[in-house]
Amino acid sequence: MFLMRPRHFGKSLLLSMLEYYYDIAHRDEFDTLFGTLHIGRHPTPLHNTYPVLFMDFSGIDTDSGHDAILQRVTEKVDNYLLGFLQRYHFPQTMQADIAAKTSPAAKMERFVELLGEQKFLLLIDEYDHFANSILADDLQLFQKIMGKGGFVRSFYEVLKTATQRGTLDRLFVTGVTPVMLDSMTSGFNIGVNLSLHEDFNEAVGFTEAEVITLLQPLADACPLSLEKLLSDARAWYNGYRFNLKAEQSVYNANMLLYFVKNFDRKRCEYPKPMLDENIASDYGKIMKLFTIGNRDDNFAVLDELLNAGEVQATQRHTLDFDKECLDRSDFISLLAYRGVITLKRDSLAGQVFTIPNQVIRQLCLRSTSSI
Repeated sequence: MFLMRPRHFGKSLLLSMLEYYYDIAHRDEFDTLFGTLHIGRHPTPLHNTYPVLFMDFSGIDTDSGHDAILQRVTEKVDNYLLGFLQRYHFPQTMQADIAAKTSPAAKMERFVELLGEQKFLLLIDEYDHFANSILADDLQLFQKIMGKGGFVRSFYEVLKTATQRGTLDRLFVTGVTPVMLDSMTSGFNIGVNLSLHEDFNEAVGFTEAEVITLLQPLADACPLSLEKLLSDARAWYNGYRFNLKAEQSVYNANMLLYFVKNFDRKRCEYPKPMLDENIASDYGKIMKLFTIGNRDDNFAVLDELLNAGEVQATQRHTLDFDKECLDRSDFISLLAYRGVITLKRDSLAGQVFTIPNQVIRQLCLRSTSSI
């Protein structure tokens, strides 16, 4: 299963929870971790029954070209596979066998073969992190890595085979964009994209009820009403909706936590600035997306957003970068997946998107001033 959300929403924390819930190695900790929660009081039969393979593809330098990126991904896959074998006390001969393989796909394929009938659960965090960084800088390199014959595509083809054999029994993947999702998941019998499903609108991020619990202590300690705090937090950090039938929008978790952490309780003053510069730097990289394909058409979309307040397009459930160029709906959908815009309403010609909050509006205005 796949869940795509913008950066800083809490995807990694969700995967950590799944790891502790399903990992057989944490069986004795189940009551401590989950006993007071709904999932602890209503456990599923599969809790703490799997050896869990966890992979995280963030932190890969994408400035050094194809071979260096391939080497770093290969090293990551190698470390995760060897760590799994050590953690669950598989023979050292298996570790040497995998270490001898020279590509991510070959290592994964040999790993599955060596496990035999042993089923395992695979969690992948930031599956597209390095690919999205490349996309913003070099579309041709992106297509080489992610396209047909690329090492990323080959790696996921091995996972397809593992699901068909039944060895890979459960898979949960998080990322930001559904790059090549159709081609990567066509062989998965559990390859479901949950990202735009109504029931998963609030899977990560904060709901307003959760935000109230974080803001109430500030209202209690300061001559500020909860209504005032909530109204301002809503304007700056809320506004994300991933399905138009969903009853509520959600807050970017890191943005809201920045506000709470940096609120001056002594003077009862808001943080200055209201946006985290670390997040601002991250979204600054996203603005490079406006140079993909037809730069003039892309910046016309930005101008439309800032002046008219919304843009219209057909929302894409997958993004195929094997084709020659992105059309308007591709580009607008990409912005939505990256958190620059969000769903507002349906129209006869598709969906209407808008800038979700004041943080993103400020970042968009910065990008226009730097053109």
